[in-house]
Amino acid sequence: MVKIIEDTIEFLKSVPPFEFLDTEVVNSIAVKTSMEYYPKGTHILIQDGSPSEFLYIIKKGGIKVYRKVDTEEVTIDFRSEGDSFGFVSLISGDKSRANVVAIDDTICYLIPKDVILNLMNRYPEVRDFYLKSFMNIYIDKKYAEETSKKTLTATVDKILFTTTVEEIASKNVISVPEHTPLREAARIMCENGISSLVIMNSEGIPVGIITDKDLRRKVVAAARDVNEPVKNIMSFPIISVDAKDYCFEAIVRMLKYNIHHLLVIKNGQIGGIITNHDIMMLQGLSPVTIVRDIEMQQSIEGIISTSKQITNLVGNLLQQGAKASNITRIITEINDRIVRKIAQFAEREFGPPPLPYCWIALGSEGRKEQTFKTDQDNALIYSDPPAGQEESIRKYFLEFASYIKDSLLKCGFPPCPGDIMASNPRWCQPLKVWKKYFSQWIYTPKGESISLSNIFFDFRAIYGDFSLEESLRDYLLNTVKDQKIFLGYLANLAVKNKPPLGFFKTFVVEKSGEHKDKLNIKIKGIAPIVEIIRLFSLEKGIRETSTLERIETLKNKHGVVKDYGEEIIYAFEFLMLLRMKHQYEQVVQGMMPDNFINPETLSNLEKKLLKDTFHLISKLQDILIERYKLMII
Repeated sequence: MVKIIEDTIEFLKSVPPFEFLDTEVVNSIAVKTSMEYYPKGTHILIQDGSPSEFLYIIKKGGIKVYRKVDTEEVTIDFRSEGDSFGFVSLISGDKSRANVVAIDDTICYLIPKDVILNLMNRYPEVRDFYLKSFMNIYIDKKYAEETSKKTLTATVDKILFTTTVEEIASKNVISVPEHTPLREAARIMCENGISSLVIMNSEGIPVGIITDKDLRRKVVAAARDVNEPVKNIMSFPIISVDAKDYCFEAIVRMLKYNIHHLLVIKNGQIGGIITNHDIMMLQGLSPVTIVRDIEMQQSIEGIISTSKQITNLVGNLLQQGAKASNITRIITEINDRIVRKIAQFAEREFGPPPLPYCWIALGSEGRKEQTFKTDQDNALIYSDPPAGQEESIRKYFLEFASYIKDSLLKCGFPPCPGDIMASNPRWCQPLKVWKKYFSQWIYTPKGESISLSNIFFDFRAIYGDFSLEESLRDYLLNTVKDQKIFLGYLANLAVKNKPPLGFFKTFVVEKSGEHKDKLNIKIKGIAPIVEIIRLFSLEKGIRETSTLERIETLKNKHGVVKDYGEEIIYAFEFLMLLRMKHQYEQVVQGMMPDNFINPETLSNLEKKLLKDTFHLISKLQDILIERYKLMII
């Protein structure tokens, strides 16, 4: 018996999080730990069966975690020596979320539930390890529950966020030298039934790509000489993706560069070609297809029809287990394309702009954090006009902005209730006026100045002359530098909304009215994180506008973010995903999406994660109060 306990102690001290505990604590755990043998094929936990009463740690062998969805078996994970399982249902206490089966003869250590709960309460390193481990699973794979009663029409385990590029990329990559005649290139494509050719230079390095679209547009339609070399029409630089990247990354690159083919690189060598068609076959509805449809439209009516697909796309991505940040990245790309297309229609309607201009997004759109079609928040910057032409130029851009506002309204984007839109003369101004606005808000930080700063300082260029946006960004960061009073006012705003936790760690909800028994997850959870990170970004002169991008940049620049960055990322992703799930369910039911969530509808584990998230926000707010104590009102 003593030998068994000694072996258990030695093993536990070799695996996280127990390796971080004192020997005395590990000894006390080992005394209460048992050991079980499971022959290959044994189901240790059963989906929807009794919850686990132990935390299982694999000493030898391996297990598979999977779920049954209708008749499909969805593999979630494989785990081996040193890995653990059973934590989710142990904490939730209601049922096992998945099947766990031994794939080899397996020996496990079993630590009782009460021991684990006691450790989590006493030792933050244990709590953080298991909650963060679960958060990764919850956010990345989200197998704990379906987000909709609708079943997936695509193969469930073939999804954007678990399928690598090399799994679906065509390995039939054909290349030709850059001096190959166009006629010969077309013949090679036809004979091989392919839609693209990689172009190589004299050193055998890929320098470009041509597609069947290039042959149609650049050769046939342009009546080009078919004896010209392919290098004359190739697209370059060539855009590639790593074979180990997930298909989601391929989609983002296609959207960003407005292309439908990507070269796949494996171990530094050409490993294949992936196309939009490959992704469509994988998941049924491709964001790249939606963007292509938007680009092809020649009227607002056409965009209206295409934009209606976004809700279905979001639902599809949620069902596939996408992270909230991944979904908002795709929504941002699609919404940006809609705005750009409408701006092009406006230029066609009113004629070429009299001066360079830049259409900018504000608020959640500026931060790339839009969920569904939220209110319009935008503005317009144009170059400083010559003397005597101010009024005519102002008239042009106001009519231009009103056209865009009305067109976005037709596409399902409601106007901003506070009229923070470029169609408002106040927010359609030359660069010099915008600089004046920003300096006034920073130097006299009272009342409206602070609320406007919170909206406008997340501005992001969407269309037009981006140098205007960059110039205004430079001005903002130079002006705000070391402005302690202004930053103190922002800190005051960031601590104004306290997380809704009562004295006994219960959720504080609305007591009456339309949202009785609910809490506003945006105001009480998401907004404080956004405001705190915005403040830190202004302190350090960070140019990024997305909250998550700001956090990543601040990790090496700001002490608080260095210490709490990973926790903030987990918390923000969790809150955004809860919000998105809630809003999607409302949209499907024909309701207007809101931010009010009833905590009682959450699972036990979601409630615990939400409480831990609110505690983190409180901790960050306390840090702000201490740092800006002379300024907090």
